[in-house]
Amino acid sequence: MTYIITETCVGVKDASCVAVCPVDCIYAEDDDVLMFINPDECIDCGACIPECPVNAIFAEDDVPEDQQPWTPVNYEYFQVGREETISKFSGIIAEAKEKNRDSEHANAALYS
Repeated sequence: MTYIITETCVGVKDASCVAVCPVDCIYAEDDDVLMFINPDECIDCGACIPECPVNAIFAEDDVPEDQQPWTPVNYEYFQVGREETISKFSGIIAEAKEKNRDSEHANAALYS
């Protein structure tokens, strides 16, 4: 099992989770609008969960039903690569980014 980063991270990309990860398994390129957890590196410690200011991180078995589409986004980022994943899921990523635009945690740099 791994942890999945879901919709509420899009457009926020707060790195608090990265700072507490003991195995450095949380990634994002500068151009990404959310973070991704590498399922092959994650040790299932859960340290990232309480650090996320937008409650975007769930154990894979606990991802809410309405957030299930984010599970393959997380896996494919590492399986097929960044470019293909961002392209394939561009619709739900763009939707989530727009939805989170007015969030108190929205990262202004990702909306310029």
